[in-house]
Amino acid sequence: MLTDPESFGGRADDAFDVIVPDLPGYGFSDKPKKHGAIFRVNDLWARLMTDKLGYAQFGAHGGDWGSTVTEQLARSHSDAVVAIHLTDVPFVHIFKKPDDPSPAEKQFFDLNDKWLPKEGAYATIQSSKPQSLAHGLNDSPVGLASWLVEKFRAWSDCDGEIESRFTKDELLTQVMIYWVTESIGTSFLPYYDYANAGALTWIQEGVKNWIGSPKVPAAFALFPRDISQPPREWAQRFFNVQRWTEMPRGGHFAALEEPELLAEDIRIWFRAFRDGRGT
Repeated sequence: MLTDPESFGGRADDAFDVIVPDLPGYGFSDKPKKHGAIFRVNDLWARLMTDKLGYAQFGAHGGDWGSTVTEQLARSHSDAVVAIHLTDVPFVHIFKKPDDPSPAEKQFFDLNDKWLPKEGAYATIQSSKPQSLAHGLNDSPVGLASWLVEKFRAWSDCDGEIESRFTKDELLTQVMIYWVTESIGTSFLPYYDYANAGALTWIQEGVKNWIGSPKVPAAFALFPRDISQPPREWAQRFFNVQRWTEMPRGGHFAALEEPELLAEDIRIWFRAFRDGRGT
């Protein structure tokens, strides 16, 4: 999340306060004790920013699960969230395709349908049998490294040469965090939560989505080798899209692959809100 320092007695230069919370169940954060945590993270982040850290308003950025939580933040806490910045449209929307798709949306759906059988097996097992997989990966550092590093190779802008985008130290650090915290299993919980959410959860999510998200200005930064390449009209079905940037390079791990490109797009977008101009 990003905040306006000047509004809270901070610096008056071109800097932002940047708060980087860790999702429950990932890395060194606490592990959820029950299912459904991904549906409550947005409330946790809102309390962190307002009640605990004392910010009246803030902006939020996210990609992958972060885009899902950021959308929920905008939807449920639009009084505090001034704007959001995403690198993708949360994947859950694709499970309810519209009756009137545009040609670009049809192409997007077709590509996704082709991608899922070839590359989506990880999500299927993580959402259906997470514990069986987790025990195996927690017991084998080679297995854990294989499970994780393969995604860095497949989902990045590396053309099969993984060390052209990531150093060995960067890759080993990612694997080691999961290994020493034994958090690979709890990192699967969001997949399980979404796959097993009951009808009432989905109804509530759908209603809240249309009440909140369209009010909050949204910017998108799309990286060409990301696993999802939604057209702008798909994003506009769910968000108040005010900025759309198609990056020249980069993949799914944008903050690690192209930190300068991502950071500059975030700065440009939120600078207007800090200066009080909005969109």
